[in-house]
Amino acid sequence: MPPSPFAIRDRAGLDSKRPFRLRRPLLLAAGWLFTALGVVGLVLPLMPGTVFLILAAWCFSQSSPRFEMWLLDHPRLGPHVRRWRDTGAIGRNAKYLACGSMLASFALLAVTDAPPVALWISGAGLLAAGIYVASRPEPAGE
Repeated sequence: MPPSPFAIRDRAGLDSKRPFRLRRPLLLAAGWLFTALGVVGLVLPLMPGTVFLILAAWCFSQSSPRFEMWLLDHPRLGPHVRRWRDTGAIGRNAKYLACGSMLASFALLAVTDAPPVALWISGAGLLAAGIYVASRPEPAGE
């Protein structure tokens, strides 16, 4: 059987699909985008920064260990990600802000003319996310 025209040979001589060639650069770009959003979120009071930094760390762990270590070792950005990786802890004030933001988002959606199915799906997703956030441990000493 002839090789697929969409397959390429990697360095080891194994066939691999062409879309996977873009995985690393896309994850690297996403990591930098999430890092930028995380920095903005740490400055703006209503935007969560830590969530984006955690996503950035995951993207970097899949694409660039060098940038992952840069993020983890950064004096201002790293502690948020390290605390999450070590304990999965979310501070009490962050829990209040996250759950309050989810409630406000649902209330805003409820006053629009969104179809009932959108309200149910959004409500279920936000409720699940709120339960997850509320169930996370709090950092020691808080």
